[in-house]
Amino acid sequence: MEYLDFAIDVARAAGDVLKHYMDREKQVVLKGRANLVTIADKESEALIIRRILERYPAHAILAEESGLSGANAGDEGKWIIDPLDGTTNFAHQFPFFSVSIGFEKAGEVLCGAVYDPWRDEMFSGARGLGSFMNGQRLRVSNIDKLGSGLILTGFPYTMREKMKTAISQFESFLFESQAVRRAGSAALDLGYVALGRADGFWEMDLHPWDTAAGLVILEEAGGRVTDFAGNPFSIYGKQIVASNGRIHDEMVSVLTRLPS
Repeated sequence: MEYLDFAIDVARAAGDVLKHYMDREKQVVLKGRANLVTIADKESEALIIRRILERYPAHAILAEESGLSGANAGDEGKWIIDPLDGTTNFAHQFPFFSVSIGFEKAGEVLCGAVYDPWRDEMFSGARGLGSFMNGQRLRVSNIDKLGSGLILTGFPYTMREKMKTAISQFESFLFESQAVRRAGSAALDLGYVALGRADGFWEMDLHPWDTAAGLVILEEAGGRVTDFAGNPFSIYGKQIVASNGRIHDEMVSVLTRLPS
């Protein structure tokens, strides 16, 4: 698929930008009390946008740092990009961050690439064509009980305002699953569930650039993605439950039992 090949190529190039800054001064700026942006975010995003405009000037772009551009591009398509998912990790040289690039057309995410430059792992997928990590076909795990599952999550930047909700969710999954991990890149979390390194993932207050690429990668690996109530997932929604499918209903049950 042309768009997927392009996404993979550009994600790898953006990953090279991140590699360049891994051991260098990050020039960290606070967007919020717990929300960082670095020179690497900005240069990675600039590279991605420049490459898109050179190749697909009629397409719209939705990017984490610069927002929406080309909004009057009609139905030609929209690129949804996170130039550095896991900025706080990156700023501390904690090795869990990624570049995420998804392509949406007519309301459907058609393909996506998530690149981990630290491990040189490229997750990719396209509708009807499957998903892969460095050429390896991805399939979700066979775990069929939440109690045997490794579950991933993330805390929102609004954690201080939603402390009770976030902690009650975390506590419930600690009791119901085998283990819970919070690593700090939603895009990679979705890739890990697709690969079978984890069995489920939930998070609130996400943005389209956090989930667009990972959504198609996971679904093409046989996974299931909904909101907290089990309804169809939208990348423009704020809630995500993603799993291997086998433990999905149990995960939704945990969340729906909690007070809203």
